[in-house]
Amino acid sequence: MSYGVSDEDAFAVGLACGGTIRVMVEPVVADRLLAELVAARAVPRAVALVTDLASFESRLVPAGQEAAVDARLQADRSGVEEGRFVAVHNPPLRMIVVGAVHIAQSLLPMARACGYAVTLIHPRTGFGGAARFPGEAIVEDWPDVALAALVPDARTAIVTLTHDAKLDDPAIGFALRAPVFYLGCLGSTRTHAKRLERLVAAGFSPEELARIHAPAGLNIGAKSPAEIAVSILAEITQTLRRV
Repeated sequence: MSYGVSDEDAFAVGLACGGTIRVMVEPVVADRLLAELVAARAVPRAVALVTDLASFESRLVPAGQEAAVDARLQADRSGVEEGRFVAVHNPPLRMIVVGAVHIAQSLLPMARACGYAVTLIHPRTGFGGAARFPGEAIVEDWPDVALAALVPDARTAIVTLTHDAKLDDPAIGFALRAPVFYLGCLGSTRTHAKRLERLVAAGFSPEELARIHAPAGLNIGAKSPAEIAVSILAEITQTLRRV
């Protein structure tokens, strides 16, 4: 079904421009396909409901099977692709931040505005309390224990901010063997070099260590905590959206 107005009609009533929207209407029936979709969303697992616009036959396509569908899943954008309507059903985006520091105070609300469900991990109550992070989901436990309970998946970004090896290293070690799409670690080049030495000694391979974004954030010359938070979120977005 198609609805819309021309630019001329829109101008006549004071609108800047016209436009058209196409709506696909199809019945929802309690069949095997719907049950499979519900099961995939419950896991959660990325899938697309693909409907042929000529025959209106539908099927589920999991991530990793078709390049055109994967591009839609990567972009979080449903739409028409090669004569088919691809309805994206992605797990929610999550961001887990280790360290109740000033950068986190800016990063958490920015991430929420971009659609992430955010969790802050910090074992010290005085730093990570509600007074400094009002309304945030805070886990007051050691990072590796907290991460094991949170079960990060392929739609999860993890950021470590403490500069404290006894807090950051367990979180990094857990994240390197989890399917997260982004792992960023704050710290200078020298700090990161020492971090890599510890991780090599702990048995991590060069391929695993190559997953770490460090120093975390795009190199935009950021100075203040808020600017550094912008650079980190920008790098996370770049990693998520660019195949």
